[in-house]
Amino acid sequence: MKKKKNKIKIIIIIMLLLITTGCSTVLKDSNNKAVKNENTGQTLMSNILCKPTNPKTTKIYEKYKVDLSKLPECSEFKITSGKYEGLWNTFFVKPLAFILLKLGVLIKNYGLSVIIISLLIRLIAFPITRKTALQSELMKKAQPELNRIQKKYENKQDQESLMKQNQEMMAVYKKYNINPLSGCLFAFIQLPIFIAFFEAVQRTPVIFEDKFLGLQLGTTPSVGVTLPTFYAYLILMVLIAGTTFFSFKMNSTGNMEDPTMKMMPTMMSIMIVVTALFMPTGLGIYWVTSNLFTIVQNILVKRSKEVHGKA
Repeated sequence: MKKKKNKIKIIIIIMLLLITTGCSTVLKDSNNKAVKNENTGQTLMSNILCKPTNPKTTKIYEKYKVDLSKLPECSEFKITSGKYEGLWNTFFVKPLAFILLKLGVLIKNYGLSVIIISLLIRLIAFPITRKTALQSELMKKAQPELNRIQKKYENKQDQESLMKQNQEMMAVYKKYNINPLSGCLFAFIQLPIFIAFFEAVQRTPVIFEDKFLGLQLGTTPSVGVTLPTFYAYLILMVLIAGTTFFSFKMNSTGNMEDPTMKMMPTMMSIMIVVTALFMPTGLGIYWVTSNLFTIVQNILVKRSKEVHGKA
């Protein structure tokens, strides 16, 4: 168990180092306030990866004296374009932006490119996410026994009782072949992927200027609901709320008899929805795609022989 904890700590440290060695820089005005695109509500980044294609966006950057002359056209962007900005940009943001751009040019839509790349990433990570889903289902099967053990020792706080409780709980984990820490692995992987998508969308003008099914990828839903195509943004928000709720509910492994645990999927969904209101819709599309993949995957795992065969 100690070795597993150490591995998790090492993974967290590596990811933190990668994320903090280069990231988006917000474009600010003379009053040190973030500059927003009035048409989209998007907070603009000063360190964009390529030149804007929309004249209105170009004028905003020129107004705040951002040198666009050294940037490549988005159609000519390469992983090696621009100066070195740290490990995070080199290994996550630029490669992801490059793939999104190339696929977007091929299929002539960057929103669809976001969906396809999201699915490809989830397919690559499938062995890990499948194991997480399997552990979640096995934990649900084991939960009644774990609840009985907790109830048995709930009023006993002496050292001997605590040791017996831990031993009995470990026996249940062994019985159902559960590793309590394995369910956390994809959560650590998902965070940098989410941030990388956010930066790739925010820092690539041709992506955040594009449209998909009535949605402008750089527009925040909070601004989108005031536009003529407001219904598209409302549908997106409903999809974000619904898929997030079911995704969290399916992955819940705690004691669902506890009122706090029952409320957790709802509270987490509300928090994500509020956050999504002020995120680019391109990121919302990624989130919905990832959630749908998780839901389908969990349904398939729930029906698998591995879950029904453990007891």
